[in-house]
Amino acid sequence: MSKSKINKKLGFRLGFLIALFFLFFIGPFFLPHEPFETNISQAFLPPSSQHIFGTDNLGRCIFCRIIAGGKISVFTSLAVMTLSSVIGSILGIIAGYYGGIWDKIISDIITVFQAFPSFVLAIAIAGILGQSIKNAIIALCAVYWITYAKLSRSLVQQIRSDNYIKAAWLCGAPPTSIFFKYILPSIIGSLFITVVLDIGSVILSMAGLSFLGLGAVRPTAEWGAVISESRNFMQQAPWIIGFNGLALFLVVIGFNLFGEAMDEKINCK
Repeated sequence: MSKSKINKKLGFRLGFLIALFFLFFIGPFFLPHEPFETNISQAFLPPSSQHIFGTDNLGRCIFCRIIAGGKISVFTSLAVMTLSSVIGSILGIIAGYYGGIWDKIISDIITVFQAFPSFVLAIAIAGILGQSIKNAIIALCAVYWITYAKLSRSLVQQIRSDNYIKAAWLCGAPPTSIFFKYILPSIIGSLFITVVLDIGSVILSMAGLSFLGLGAVRPTAEWGAVISESRNFMQQAPWIIGFNGLALFLVVIGFNLFGEAMDEKINCK
């Protein structure tokens, strides 16, 4: 694929994500209804000009709650990815760059965490800590840091074996200079792409924890919590789950497509 087509694809998908960010972070200031205001007399209203996505069992506007929930879902996913990627990358870089006892200790820790299915481990940690978004973030960070530790360790070990790095060592270049000048710029692109591709997975995992009652606390409008709360009304008011599920799908696919376009852009020769 030509560079111009890749740039157009990347620009379109980036524009889609920017539009979502504006919608979720600025939209709450211009909502036509209060997301948490209840009105039983307007419960289970179907989509209309007044409530374009209808209302839920307490008469709350579904559209307004989706916008409010989007801010929570995106913010928490970015928090998880920031913490887990930084912590995991630092540990992986230490293991790959210095090797020896550091590599053995960090590799053993990774092996212990990998002994459990990732989402099951997140459920266990969130269940021990208790129900809250903060504890759900901690639980997901405990799962996702492993990816970045393994990736950064592998990349650093591979780059360390290159001839130009060996030449820098032989010439007496300081280890910190070699790392920041040669190694870090070589691995940052792969780490960034992985972060973008994982954001969608984190949003789904956060929604899963909230669905199981281990994430957001009511009346928080987080999508997973809303879907869990509304499953008893699926036949009576399918638009509640339908529109929340559609919002979840669009955000996840948006981040995945953007990550794919970034991968093509960086690897395009």
